[in-house]
Amino acid sequence: MADLAYQRIINELKNSINNGDFAETMKLPDERSLSEQYNVSRSTIKRALSVLSHRGTIFKKRGSGTFINPLYLKNNNFFKYNGSNLGITDSFTVPGKTQNIQLISFDVIKADETTKRDLFLKEDDFVYKIERLRFLDDEPFLSEISYIPIKLFPDLNSDIASKSIFNYMEEKKNLKVTNSYLTISTEPSNKNDQIKLNLKTNEPVGIMSGIFFLNNGTPFEISTMRVHYKYMKYDTFITVS
Repeated sequence: MADLAYQRIINELKNSINNGDFAETMKLPDERSLSEQYNVSRSTIKRALSVLSHRGTIFKKRGSGTFINPLYLKNNNFFKYNGSNLGITDSFTVPGKTQNIQLISFDVIKADETTKRDLFLKEDDFVYKIERLRFLDDEPFLSEISYIPIKLFPDLNSDIASKSIFNYMEEKKNLKVTNSYLTISTEPSNKNDQIKLNLKTNEPVGIMSGIFFLNNGTPFEISTMRVHYKYMKYDTFITVS
């Protein structure tokens, strides 16, 4: 329940920020006030603020308080890959639109040589091959093919795969997908892209491919995502320690 509480606070604070509730001062209330306002513990507030800070939504100025990042309000980027969970469900948002997932296929296959190498698998290891199409309301924006080792997630099924797998891991397994190595590029769309993403023959497609890691360092998934070009707007917040 604590995990769900801090995620709720993140969502409600982001909604308040996006609605301009703090526009006059660009400053959030202190942790005690937020704890009373949302009727949760200060540790829950602290966790939510930490995630928002890592995502670049807010920043903390020592001795002055917590402020909204003005660049967050200015940009209209869609991918914001930062925080406690790197899944598309949490990292891709468009105000006023709801993200939905259509499961196209869910299969168990023997890992090929490339998959074994990338996921550090043994000779006879099997993986789930999952193909999904993501929508914003009724508009398709991303198709993906993912491979996940069965030995890491033996109870994965089509019902879970029809929703956010990363959120399920975080909420039910207490494991987070917190690191990734991604390659981002574009190329001419192929016939399959044009059908799935409603692209014209002369329109490009964005490609995001790479490996996702659990917070214990284990390679969890390799994925190739093909994105409608108009949603290829990427935003990140970098901290150097």
